[in-house]
Amino acid sequence: MISPSTAISALAPETLRSWVTEHQDLMIIDVRSAAEFESVHIRGSYNVPLPLLSEHTDELAARLGSRVVLVCQSGARAEQARQRLGSSGVNTAYVLTGGVPGFAAAGGDVVKGKERWDLERQVRLAAGSLVVLGLAGGKFVSPRIRTLAGVIGAGLTFSAATNTCAMGRAISAMPWNKSATEPTRETAIMNLPVVPAEQTPAA
Repeated sequence: MISPSTAISALAPETLRSWVTEHQDLMIIDVRSAAEFESVHIRGSYNVPLPLLSEHTDELAARLGSRVVLVCQSGARAEQARQRLGSSGVNTAYVLTGGVPGFAAAGGDVVKGKERWDLERQVRLAAGSLVVLGLAGGKFVSPRIRTLAGVIGAGLTFSAATNTCAMGRAISAMPWNKSATEPTRETAIMNLPVVPAEQTPAA
């Protein structure tokens, strides 16, 4: 089997723009939360949030075609999805460079809905606020509160080392990040269309 790390590569937004019109076997999987997807997404993409993908990786892998592009806000969650799908035998997926914002900035066709902060921006706000709170509390209330800043720093370090984000998962469960149509295994995975393999013209 070909190693996923060598078979799968990043994809530039400009390349994806051309693929949308040139390749019938293209499937774009958006692994952001449902709320982020509703805010803005690439036209024709399918929303399979990373936690759902992680829980049903094998089932999703069995339904994917030969040309798969994984997208998120920056590429971090799409890379996690790539690694999980790679362990299930999907060695022909790409991670979109710059995520959905990069595709939109490159003139790609996106669908816009209600404006929301993306999850990664919310994580930065929460982490930064907790660090400031810890430092301020350590100065004006009790030196022990400074421990909070250290805990957040350690958590961010662990998050980077393991390519996971516990804070992101927690924030995604907050009411303002919930969607009326949260994807499920049945609605997001089992309803994916069967994409025909693209035929290579005979020489």
